[in-house]
Amino acid sequence: MTVETLTFGCRLNTVESEALRAHAAADGRDRVVVNTCAVTTEAGRQARKAIRRIARERPGAEIVVTGCGAEVETEAYAAMPEVSRLVGNSEKLRPEGWTAAGTGPGAVMAARTAEPTRIEAIAGHTRAFVPVQNGCDHRCTFCVIPFGRGNSRSVPAADVIAQIARIVDHGGREVVLTGVDLTAYGRDLPGPPLSLGTLVRRILRAVPGLARLRLSSIDSVEADAALLAAIAEEERLMPHLHLSLQAGDDLILKRMKRRHLRADAIRFCETVRRLRPDMVFGADLIAGFPTETEAQFDRSVDLVAECGLTHLHVFPYSPRPGTPAARMPPVAAEAIRARAARLREAGVDALRRHLDAQVGRRLTVLAERGGVGRSADFTAVRLAAPEAAGTFHNVAIAGHDGTRLIAA
Repeated sequence: MTVETLTFGCRLNTVESEALRAHAAADGRDRVVVNTCAVTTEAGRQARKAIRRIARERPGAEIVVTGCGAEVETEAYAAMPEVSRLVGNSEKLRPEGWTAAGTGPGAVMAARTAEPTRIEAIAGHTRAFVPVQNGCDHRCTFCVIPFGRGNSRSVPAADVIAQIARIVDHGGREVVLTGVDLTAYGRDLPGPPLSLGTLVRRILRAVPGLARLRLSSIDSVEADAALLAAIAEEERLMPHLHLSLQAGDDLILKRMKRRHLRADAIRFCETVRRLRPDMVFGADLIAGFPTETEAQFDRSVDLVAECGLTHLHVFPYSPRPGTPAARMPPVAAEAIRARAARLREAGVDALRRHLDAQVGRRLTVLAERGGVGRSADFTAVRLAAPEAAGTFHNVAIAGHDGTRLIAA
């Protein structure tokens, strides 16, 4: 009997799908686990479509639904005749979640600890993702994820370091620290104050064999002094930060219930670039948030240049039932699509300028599968010849194709 996992959504879900596989397989059933996402209504639609397809293709398999969709849209998934059972986010990484003792969705808001994932690699990935934090204490008006993940919880530093040491012992060269609200790390842990910055320092000191350390998306307003010091001084902390910005207009940011203003984002990027001149920024931006005017949207477009953003994740606003934003006056659908297209165009132009600046340089690239790799600042590089995944190469950059660099 086999266990197959189908994963939607974030990197955290990707890692958790690998970690839960052993628990899901323990009783020997032929099982498909669908690890769902609830960040948009489209994510739920795609997951339910996949469940119906799986039921047709594997009629004898037990279909189990877990993830944020199972928590946020419990009734919708429970009503599907194709679904055998639901496993809650708070128990999917625990053996009892996959037995009759499991309680199912609904307990995540009471969770007080974050489960270490204890895996050494993800099949098909060169980078190893290590969740160090789960949940979120904030309540952005467009977001349901806190109700799918619970309140903020941190993995103890000793567990994080032990997992990264295992990854390096198994040949891992690059680790990405992940979480729902990564910069909230450590606030809930007992003992002396601990933050994301101090965790980064401890990892790099304790695991000297780790070649590259990256951070997934961060909330810039929560960046502590230790993190800024690590950015400035730790060469093995890679010069790429992905920022949760969402918008460039102060009134829209307030209506989103974000904790930063436009000037805070610009100031953070300026500060980091002074500390680390080679830093490259990515960002999440939402197009067409309720009540957004054309002038307010223009300020999001302008933010791409003012922050010097390079890698954009653009999200056309999609209302989530039950969120405050879903009750606000909406922007017309055609306007949302047009604004998202404009933001993506700004992202294409920004990436092209960055790629132009790299031509003629020599870069250290970590090879991945398929003849590509990543430079220190996370720029994709097409290698001249396929190289073994997980190996470093110093290459000359001959040009680019608009999306990635081309090595000579």
